[in-house]
Amino acid sequence: MNLFKQPRPTANPAAIQQIKDWVYEALALSADVPISISQLQCHEPGCPPIETVIAVMTQPTQSYKIHAAAAEITQAQVMTALHDDTPHGD
Repeated sequence: MNLFKQPRPTANPAAIQQIKDWVYEALALSADVPISISQLQCHEPGCPPIETVIAVMTQPTQSYKIHAAAAEITQAQVMTALHDDTPHGD
């Protein structure tokens, strides 16, 4: 089994931009703070099939996870992740 040739889930660029816009607005971030959105597929037991990770590149970096594909994420889910979840600093 070749682990390097597994299909990667692709995310809709418009959905990614919408999520970024919601994060900038919710956290009142300056436009010069980078935000990374990654859509990941998990193959481990008990793991959701797709999750979206939001990384806000502050010092330290803060990351938030939403257990859904980027195209399915709502503004309410982003607000919940940002405000109810404890960020994971790197």
